[in-house]
Amino acid sequence: MSKRLKPIPAFASEAEERKFWETHDSADYVDWSKAQRVVLPNLKPTTNTISLRLPQHLLDAIKAAANARDVPYQSLIKIWLQERVEHQ
Repeated sequence: MSKRLKPIPAFASEAEERKFWETHDSADYVDWSKAQRVVLPNLKPTTNTISLRLPQHLLDAIKAAANARDVPYQSLIKIWLQERVEHQ
């Protein structure tokens, strides 16, 4: 037998809703057994800036390869790194 759920109140603002959920258990309001997994394919992953020292001749070669492919050289570096990690 399923538990009777409480109705979710209407909120005047996001701040009001946030305050409500800080003090209430969603299990009293939502039947999580019927939840479905959602995929958000267009989200961009969080990135971190790094500093990488490369010999000038290597950087020049990477820039030339990127130019030949008509992509920014930093994007090409990321593509190559991702391919290498995936094919280990």
